Amino acid sequence: MEKSYWVNSMKKKQFVVLGLGVFGETIVKTLSDYGHTVIAIDNNEEHVENVAEYATRAIIGDVTDEEFLRELGIEEFDVGIVAINHLEESLLAVINLKEIGIPYIIAKAKNERFQSILENLGATRVIRPEKEMGVRIARQLLRKNIADLVEIDDNNCIVEMSVPVSWVGHKIINLNLRHKYNINLLGKRNLNTNVLELGIDPQYVIKQNDRFLMVAETKKIEDLDFSLRV
Repeated sequence: MEKSYWVNSMKKKQFVVLGLGVFGETIVKTLSDYGHTVIAIDNNEEHVENVAEYATRAIIGDVTDEEFLRELGIEEFDVGIVAINHLEESLLAVINLKEIGIPYIIAKAKNERFQSILENLGATRVIRPEKEMGVRIARQLLRKNIADLVEIDDNNCIVEMSVPVSWVGHKIINLNLRHKYNINLLGKRNLNTNVLELGIDPQYVIKQNDRFLMVAETKKIEDLDFSLRV
């Protein structure tokens, strides 16, 4: 018999998270903090209790049992997240979610072999948290001119960055940033008040030490940052 816990939450998108280790628990808490509906499932009672106050519904159950999952009424959910370390259970969970009709399935893989198998099985996206975090930290350590960078998706980001010396003295409109770098400027940091001023005059003449907020391709921004180093 399932044991479940209920809490109130705003309904935006609907997620089902299978596996509530550190990775799964973090996802449940974050999605719940943003007001989404989250059903969280694990066969470990302690893990379920850890997310009970956050999840819309936290359930002890077998994620490899398709009938059990169907009884939860998740057919219309937007996203299924498989956060399980054991390969066989992870595979069965992905198969079950596909059979039930979840349109977008994210699965966790602990190595390249697991990733390949899950992708071939039909998971929409397979992530390797440890590897991705390692790459992200390494990139952060290598950045010099970038004050802050938030990844929007796998390819694009919002970044606050010091301007290249080659831009100084030029009007923004004359640099043709969108065509040359695929950069869209959103605003400028006022270095006297430290206030971020949104919107920027295309006739503005760039000064030394200016910092702009921009949307751009992550790789192009990081390549540009690297090229600025002395």
